[in-house]
Amino acid sequence: MATTYAVDPGNPDDSYLSFWREKHLCTLTTLRPDGTPHLVPVGVTYDPGALLARVITNRTSAKVRHVLAAGAEGAPVAVCQVDGRRWATLEGRAVVRTERAHVAEAERRYAERYGRTPSPNPSRVVIEIALTRAMGRG
Repeated sequence: MATTYAVDPGNPDDSYLSFWREKHLCTLTTLRPDGTPHLVPVGVTYDPGALLARVITNRTSAKVRHVLAAGAEGAPVAVCQVDGRRWATLEGRAVVRTERAHVAEAERRYAERYGRTPSPNPSRVVIEIALTRAMGRG
């Protein structure tokens, strides 16, 4: 990633994908009911093969409430990570998944990226983001 550019979220180049495999704290931006942005730190995993980004969280969080408020179509969201001058953003439509298989897959991917298994949490859900756009700067 030498310059700012658009990326095919389903077919990123090696450098973009490598950046998303590094251990970085990310941000998730959702929209509040009044349309203002709500930005919080999160761990994110990126699965270009499935065109998904995943965020594990507690079902009572504000970010979950914002996504649920958008209805069945999902909520427009963005996740981003920064490391010095390098940055990468993924955008798409988010839905909340409560099914154990989806949560377990998100936990597995989180452990793989961040090097630690999340502690047990019966209130855990996963925000799945169906990716529509990606961009970054190397």
